[in-house]
Amino acid sequence: MKPKKDIENIDDIKLMVDEFYSKIQHDDILGTIFNSVIQDRWPAHLEKMYRFWQTVLLEEHTYNGSPFLPHAKLPVSIEHFNHWIKLFTETVDTYFEGEKAERAKWQGQRMADMFLSKIEYYKNNPSIPLL
Repeated sequence: MKPKKDIENIDDIKLMVDEFYSKIQHDDILGTIFNSVIQDRWPAHLEKMYRFWQTVLLEEHTYNGSPFLPHAKLPVSIEHFNHWIKLFTETVDTYFEGEKAERAKWQGQRMADMFLSKIEYYKNNPSIPLL
């Protein structure tokens, strides 16, 4: 295996995203959830994830949108988010090391925490509209 480097460009983003979501698609815990929601739209989802991470890590502003809303009604709990973080961290650590790799893992954890908090809130307050 060649030495690890930091996340530096869109090709690195694509490697990270493709490898991570390949794990997700075949995962016993998360695969069914993601595959049932995304169905045959995986290429579009991956493109959106490339743009998201390109914006976050490379500061090349190619993503616009609201990342939470598509996740708001997923049937997930803390166990799902913990597993998501485990797979994401493993993927980043397999291919990369450095400042941007650490930022990717930090940002992934931050998003998981925020999404879980919001999902739990809306489950417990169903009459409040999603904004």
